[in-house]
Amino acid sequence: MFQEAKDVSARGRQGPAGCQSGGAGSLTAPVTARVTTRPGALLILLAAALVCPVSAQTPTPDQLRMLQGMSAEQRQMLIQQLGLGNGTGEQADQRLQSPVLDRPKAQAEGEASDRSDFPNYRGPQRIRGADTVLLDVVPAGTRALPSAAAGVPGGIPQAPASTVAGTPGIPVTPGASYPPGSPGVGGVGGSTVGVRASSKAGTPEDPLAAERQKTAAEQLRHRILAGNPYRLDADGRLRIPGLPEPLELAGLTQVQATERLNSEPGLRDFDVALTLLELKPTGSDALKPFGYDLFANVPTTFAPATDIPVPADYTVGPGDAVKVQLIGNVKGNYTLTVGREGEIRFPDLGPITVAGMPFEELRKLIETTVADQMIGTRAIVSLGSLRSLRVLVTGDAERPGSYTVGGLSTMTNTLLVSGGVTPIGSLRKIQLKRGGRVVDTLDLYALLLSGDSRNDARIQSGDVIFIPPVGNTAGVAGAIRRPAIYEFKGEATAGELVSLGGGLLAAAAPRLAKLERIDPAQGRLLLDVDLSTAAGRATRLNTGDILRIESVRPTLADSVTVMGHVYRPGSSQFRAGLRLTDVLPSVDDLKANADLHYVLIRRELLPDRRVVVVSADIVQAWQQPQSAANVVLFPRDQIIVFDMESARTDALDPLLADLQRQSNREQPTQIVEVDGSVRKPGSYPLEAGMTVADLVRAGGGLDEAAFAAGAELTRYEVVNGDSRRTALVEIDLAAALTRDPVADVVLQPYDLLTIRQVPQWSQQETMTIEGEVRFPGRYAILRGDTLGAVIQRAGGLTELAFEEGVVFTRKSLKEREAQQIASLTDRLERDLAALAVQSSQIAGQTGTQSLSVGQSLLAELRNSEPVGRLAINLDQVLGAEPGAPADILLKNGDLLVVPKRSQEVTVLGEVQTVTSLLYQPGLTRSDYLSLSGGLTQKADKGRIYVVRANGEVLSGSASNWFSRDTSDMRPGDTIVVPVDTERLPALPLW
Repeated sequence: MFQEAKDVSARGRQGPAGCQSGGAGSLTAPVTARVTTRPGALLILLAAALVCPVSAQTPTPDQLRMLQGMSAEQRQMLIQQLGLGNGTGEQADQRLQSPVLDRPKAQAEGEASDRSDFPNYRGPQRIRGADTVLLDVVPAGTRALPSAAAGVPGGIPQAPASTVAGTPGIPVTPGASYPPGSPGVGGVGGSTVGVRASSKAGTPEDPLAAERQKTAAEQLRHRILAGNPYRLDADGRLRIPGLPEPLELAGLTQVQATERLNSEPGLRDFDVALTLLELKPTGSDALKPFGYDLFANVPTTFAPATDIPVPADYTVGPGDAVKVQLIGNVKGNYTLTVGREGEIRFPDLGPITVAGMPFEELRKLIETTVADQMIGTRAIVSLGSLRSLRVLVTGDAERPGSYTVGGLSTMTNTLLVSGGVTPIGSLRKIQLKRGGRVVDTLDLYALLLSGDSRNDARIQSGDVIFIPPVGNTAGVAGAIRRPAIYEFKGEATAGELVSLGGGLLAAAAPRLAKLERIDPAQGRLLLDVDLSTAAGRATRLNTGDILRIESVRPTLADSVTVMGHVYRPGSSQFRAGLRLTDVLPSVDDLKANADLHYVLIRRELLPDRRVVVVSADIVQAWQQPQSAANVVLFPRDQIIVFDMESARTDALDPLLADLQRQSNREQPTQIVEVDGSVRKPGSYPLEAGMTVADLVRAGGGLDEAAFAAGAELTRYEVVNGDSRRTALVEIDLAAALTRDPVADVVLQPYDLLTIRQVPQWSQQETMTIEGEVRFPGRYAILRGDTLGAVIQRAGGLTELAFEEGVVFTRKSLKEREAQQIASLTDRLERDLAALAVQSSQIAGQTGTQSLSVGQSLLAELRNSEPVGRLAINLDQVLGAEPGAPADILLKNGDLLVVPKRSQEVTVLGEVQTVTSLLYQPGLTRSDYLSLSGGLTQKADKGRIYVVRANGEVLSGSASNWFSRDTSDMRPGDTIVVPVDTERLPALPLW
């Protein structure tokens, strides 16, 4: 046996620790041929397969079933014989107890799990009738390849890598895109998923015909997508537009259904992906038969009840124990068991026949007999342990059969023992048969709905409980307390069905009930049933009817609603004569910063519910409650209170959209707009008789920069329905705000009121001076102020000020530098992209290194902060005449930093030592370079430049300006020696 196992295992390539590295097939083929002759070798191979890593080989379902059938002792013996794991075999025993072996048999075979949860594994979900799916359709060859094992939980052995179906050894990257013509991808078990090459056989060579075929395919694709989501019929068939026959999908997993769709010839031009939606049924689809949940969590065993009183009508039979206690002249305790002949044998009294007697009659018989035959002695009679009863449960029970139950068991106890009633069994006509005759009928509805157990008859040995098929049923859904499908006896009415459902909810609309009925001749019918009338409640029901109870409308009738910037938003009762101040009685009802002068009221006019708008000044309404300012409200009015600090678009946009939807040729959109110097510019609804002053009030009033002398009204008019013209109307704004009838023009749709700003109006501007001035700080600048003037206001420079090193920065320059850095970054990205293409074609590391350096430079550019510095000569600024070009005009946010006197010269770049040296008058550039150790071999001698402390840059070679002014070195200067760029290629130099 061991030799055979060695021979078989040697057929595969040996991996670590002797495990095979082949797939499951390398083990299955030789083993299957010897199952009947050498089962011991098979068990050894199975155990070895489980002890080896999962990636090495996967046991087949047949192997798993054989290992599952082994006892714990057989597994332990097998482990010890093989010497697997440690000395005690714990490691191998853990392998044999793996989740693969522990999961149910059906799941080990890859079958449906019926969507039930198991401790270690949840099998794939299977498609069933009436399921809902989504279809994603794209042209063939354009979808990324999915993984066939997607969604499979851990603990299930997977193949180490996917391979192209039919092409072993070719790896496929999950999620990668493949061009048309690529073979399918093998998933778990070698299945293909989702994507396959488009079949182009028979494509017409005529370009026009090919274009027509392409157009037809695109139209079909849009038709399929427009049909989402799809609901399968009761048999699990999917009907797709453009396909002549429905597709059978019942019983398939989501992956298998995707494969099925992609193999359909009518869909050869597409890649189709199916997604199963786990939707919760609603409405009529969610109805379940009532009462069957009683048996949902029934225990498998029942202990007989021994601690409850025996009822007086209990029928005594063979096997019952009768306890008798004698008191008086004769004392004693006896336990007498009823024999098969139905007698008890009482000491000194002889046999007494008791079988078939009720317990109360038995007690009286024994007491009378003892009193008559034993003078001066009295008997106390009770029952001890009761006999067991044998009952047969037949019909539509979950587990029909013969059961042994306690002597006090009833019909419901027996039903619970048998697992209950199946959904096709009746709950209202359960029969108790004795001697071939029906002795009682149990209606579980009486027990479930009202707790009435009077019909729960006590059983006797030999009884038969028969569960007939369910009778007529009808369902009730909607605004009902207990929606379900109910069984009824004989004829039933809609009112009785509502009573079975527990009655209507408070939100039910009984007058609007609908009855869905299936008529053999006419098909499906819909009947109106008015449950508020006796005739409606008396409507006769047919089997299969569904009574749907509608709810009342969610809107509130005869109410007004307050919303916006108030403390108590919500609805209030409407009554005749209700005014605005009745709903908002005081300013305490509004939040702080509420707009008191523009309260908007959205109103719907009957009968077409046309939306109009009314506004009010609530301050005037409080002051004059009986005037027109205190608007009279209508039912369904919506009162909107705005906030002076927040934007008004959230509240206004829905209202403006309503006005736009109801506009037409005869009545343009009732919207006007205000712009310019108002607090809340924007679009506002046009009210009846709205004027310029009203629009300014809607915009929150004029702001402080408004030019009250005049405004401009832009008006758009359609002339004779042929053309639209624009007219400009000058408005005397000051007069309009005083309600001058001439200036306060009545507005029309599309009017635009522009409020001008006061000339030369601007916000207060400031600049900051820091460092070595007598009075550093922030200074207000006037229009035309210069830097020299503000420095004089700051008291001038101190004796330690370093004039050559001042730093002057400006916000606008900072923004410009940021734009230039962004432009440089974009250009560098393009160059790096070109370098990436070139480096892939050039052997060696040069291109790759250059690309790495370029990426680092790109990251530095993105993280660099613009400075916004303007290089200035402070001596020229201070000595310039007012208005001269050298005297800098200031802008808001300018910053001048005057540092302390500097005494060093810094040398950077390609020198032997980067350092800062003490400034010494008379030393030249060459002297400072010599003091830094001299130039390196990579230095560019012809492009050495000096950066002045004020930001100016002096560049040139030793043959021009340095030869002319080699001694012009100043404190704070920086000498920069660049690298010789001519030695490097242009692109890596970046």
